[in-house]
Amino acid sequence: MDTTTHHDLDDLFRQLGLPDAPADIQAFIRRHRPLPQTLNLSEAPFWSAGQVAFLREQWHQDDGDWCVAIDQLNAALREHPDPTELAQAADA
Repeated sequence: MDTTTHHDLDDLFRQLGLPDAPADIQAFIRRHRPLPQTLNLSEAPFWSAGQVAFLREQWHQDDGDWCVAIDQLNAALREHPDPTELAQAADA
């Protein structure tokens, strides 16, 4: 029986001490993507030391409660922006 509790992206942002409203999460992802494929998520320059420690510890627990949410964030940060978002940023 699987007793693992998987957390969602909102939970992950809350755990990392970041604003966790959907608009805040989207703004964070837009601000920091695309993350280079050669850079591990925990090596990104925008994390604090505590956030790095948490991400590394949880990622290495293959069956950990946080792996799904960390993987979702990792994938979202690797996506290239939609061209319409680039045009909006240039106009701002």
